[in-house]
Amino acid sequence: MNENLKDFIKPGSEEELLVNQIDFSRLPRHIAIIMDGNGRWAEQKNLPRVEGHRAGSKSVREAVETAAQLGIRYLTLYAFSKENWKRPKREIQTLWKLLKDYLKKEDKVLVGNRFRLKVIGQRDKIPSSVRNELERVEENTKDFDRLTIILALNYGGRDEIVDAVKRIFREKEHDIESLDEEKFSHYLYTNHIPDPDLLIRTSGELRVSNFLLWQIAYSEIWITQVFWPDFRKKHMLQALVDYQKRERRFGDIHPHEK
Repeated sequence: MNENLKDFIKPGSEEELLVNQIDFSRLPRHIAIIMDGNGRWAEQKNLPRVEGHRAGSKSVREAVETAAQLGIRYLTLYAFSKENWKRPKREIQTLWKLLKDYLKKEDKVLVGNRFRLKVIGQRDKIPSSVRNELERVEENTKDFDRLTIILALNYGGRDEIVDAVKRIFREKEHDIESLDEEKFSHYLYTNHIPDPDLLIRTSGELRVSNFLLWQIAYSEIWITQVFWPDFRKKHMLQALVDYQKRERRFGDIHPHEK
């Protein structure tokens, strides 16, 4: 087992068996997660939906810690979509309060571990008190690079692409004929962030839900039936083991077929 994980992985555990299958020279640089199933988790336990969101915050901490311990450089979490505004008002208020509380409690952890926080999405509709906290933590962690945590908030993949086109049109001096995929990507919210190598979705749903539509063009997708509040380090390790069994060809053919 990797020496750096000895205090993180219990000897003889299922996690140790999984870690021993991982080639640490071939880890994904960037993992993105659609954190789904909080409401259904709560309903199965006869709890209010908001309790599912509270329980999900523990999974966020574990995902961040696991990514950092493994040496993943970028972790994107789909925290609040544009469609989430359709939910009951009390549930929406709870979601934003949980995020604000998380930032206040965890900002020292982020700084102490040299984690960088970055927010993507349309910020204008994020409650001002939450937006202020986000910007404060972004500023305090902007020079760190051990792990970059990207929170997708008030985010929609189609909106991101439309916003990119608007930015291009605003640049009157731009030579449209010179525009290619690489240049276009600089106008996205994720400018300077590598595309996800691995996309994880919890709760078993088989859709991408308007998430990083441009960026996941060649991402490997791993889906688990586990609801987000039950997602733990072993599930991320399972995803990595499966990821490393795949051959990423990016549209090319298998080398022996050439």
